[in-house]
Amino acid sequence: MKITEYIEGLEAAGRGLADAAAEAGPDAEVPTCPGWRVRDLLRHTAMVHRWATTLVAEARTTYHPGDGETTLDGEELLAHFREGHARLVAALRSAPENLECWTFLPARSPLAFWARRQTHETTVHRADAESALASGPGPVDPAVAADGIDELFGAFHARDRSRVRTPGPRTLRVRATDTGDVWTVRLSPTEAPRTERGDPGAAAPADTELSGPAGRLYLTLWNRLPIEAVTLTGDEELARLWRETSAITWS
Repeated sequence: MKITEYIEGLEAAGRGLADAAAEAGPDAEVPTCPGWRVRDLLRHTAMVHRWATTLVAEARTTYHPGDGETTLDGEELLAHFREGHARLVAALRSAPENLECWTFLPARSPLAFWARRQTHETTVHRADAESALASGPGPVDPAVAADGIDELFGAFHARDRSRVRTPGPRTLRVRATDTGDVWTVRLSPTEAPRTERGDPGAAAPADTELSGPAGRLYLTLWNRLPIEAVTLTGDEELARLWRETSAITWS
């Protein structure tokens, strides 16, 4: 995806998150984040947006911890979230292409990293806000979803700190039926998952395959929809292991 496309996705996701939060109310439970209510979700995401804005706008080349979460609530909290989201979008739009600042995952440039990361941070949390509504999480644009699966497999879980390990060698295949994207993830007892992109063709069958529209795969792999939201063939235990060990947490 182009940087401009990421920023458009971030803008839409933040507005969707705010709209869902306003509809649900600050005290509503967030089923996809056990123990959280909508106010907790807004406080967390507002903090992340402001942290990222500082790194980008001030071109900070070393880690900066940010200012922590606000204690605002109700309408003031919602306004605080909207303001911070708008500032992040503006900072990314005005940043130079050759921006130099701190990042924590591989990317083609720092600007591309922050535009991508905040698009998916906000899209996933938009789904969290929508989970507080009776309608549940709404659809995710297929192109955004496919890119987010790339980030999950090729960046987050390519790191040694990934907790996804299997008793023996296993293969997970993920197939997006609308975009045609295919990911083959090789799992082991001792190493981080290794992911290959592209149609495996005549490659050996996977132990487990998840297939469905990219948006549903994205939310399932980020543990925002149940496994039943997509089609599973093969070893169900591998899918269960993914759900138990793949969570990405704020630290």
